[in-house]
Amino acid sequence: MEFGIQLVNMEPARVRALAQAAEGLGYDLVVFPDHIVMEGPERQYDPHTLAYDSMILAATAADATKKIRVGHLVLCNLFRHPAITAQSLVTLDHLSGGRLLAGLGTGWTETEFQMTGIPFPPIAERLRMLDEAMTCIRSLWTNERTTFTGEFYKFKDAILWPKPIQKPHPPIIVGGGGKGLLRIAAKHADYINIIPDAGKPGKISVDNLRKMTDESFRSRIAFVREEAKRHGRNPDSICASNFIFTLVLTDSPAATRATAAGMAPMFNLSAEGILQSPMVLIGTPEECVVELKRRVSNWGVGQFIFSTMMGGDETQIRRLKEEVIAHV
Repeated sequence: MEFGIQLVNMEPARVRALAQAAEGLGYDLVVFPDHIVMEGPERQYDPHTLAYDSMILAATAADATKKIRVGHLVLCNLFRHPAITAQSLVTLDHLSGGRLLAGLGTGWTETEFQMTGIPFPPIAERLRMLDEAMTCIRSLWTNERTTFTGEFYKFKDAILWPKPIQKPHPPIIVGGGGKGLLRIAAKHADYINIIPDAGKPGKISVDNLRKMTDESFRSRIAFVREEAKRHGRNPDSICASNFIFTLVLTDSPAATRATAAGMAPMFNLSAEGILQSPMVLIGTPEECVVELKRRVSNWGVGQFIFSTMMGGDETQIRRLKEEVIAHV
């Protein structure tokens, strides 16, 4: 079982401090998003939210720590050519002494592309691009030379040295929720971080958040495992990862119910539906332990990652680790 935190909206010095705190508390990984705009549901964003370069932040965390895994949830394939992504991630693997978790995705925040003029193809094309990119990256990591002629990327006797410390390559985590993305994860990934489908709409929609239920999460995991079999992979070799956008530790069961009831109308769910939503964890420490154990048992989750987007400090991550995670 692995537990990690995603560090968002903070200065590099704060990243160093929290990465060191997480390592000291026994967390397994710290990861970073890859965005120009940190967008919430229905394209809401604060233009002054901090969005430092994700490669440099990961390097900062790697340099500040000695044991904890460092990576991304997840890199946007559209922002970099796969040769550059492969080179940057090899550098991080060496800088960290073999602690890289390589996170990749199609890119989904359409607002970023509208602002910058970076091409933003339809989701079907982005998925084909990601599939090709991951094929090329894995080849650059493992083969002496790479030759590849695809729809989007072309390599001829391409070299990359050094190779990653981790063999045959660093573990790969893919994030998303649409079936096309899940198929790519089944083909390439070691971890699948399942979130509401944002790829096709180009945003996080409240409707898709509402649809991410206990049942839909389980069905997506089952789908990935069946697809993995089709590719000749052991389905159990892909770890199911649960990303928790919102964590609320309450002081009493009554406060838990009140918090859930207050959030429920936003997603057109019952309070019970909110409490079982894969996107949130609300409860007393004891209730949270029970709920996380339920997700492990019922969904087969092997990794939990908690976002700091809604605020996070050393006191909160310490309380989460000592009062909840230590008992799961």
